[in-house]
Amino acid sequence: MKLENAIFISEKAKQRVLELMAEQGLADHFVRVSVVSGGCSGLSYKMDFDHTIQPMDQVYEDKGMKIVTDMKSLLYLFNTELDYSDGLDGKGFHFANPNASRTCACGESFAV
Repeated sequence: MKLENAIFISEKAKQRVLELMAEQGLADHFVRVSVVSGGCSGLSYKMDFDHTIQPMDQVYEDKGMKIVTDMKSLLYLFNTELDYSDGLDGKGFHFANPNASRTCACGESFAV
């Protein structure tokens, strides 16, 4: 069964991704998000630009932006939204993950 969408991106994050891709000349790339071991809570988020779909990748689209993840990471990222903040309390991308039971103070790692 193919889900219509399981990973989302906010409008603000989408605009920042488009800016970064334009600055780096990556027009043919997409956003790859994943979860890796590490960080003070046990798991950390990873975000890259990529241009190659791997055989076991899961491909989603939200607001016209292609978002790709591997099957293992999808278990942790289901219904997560990639967001971007440029406020005084921290600038950068962050993940709003309803599956996380706790997160570290910096928001870069989590546990389920």
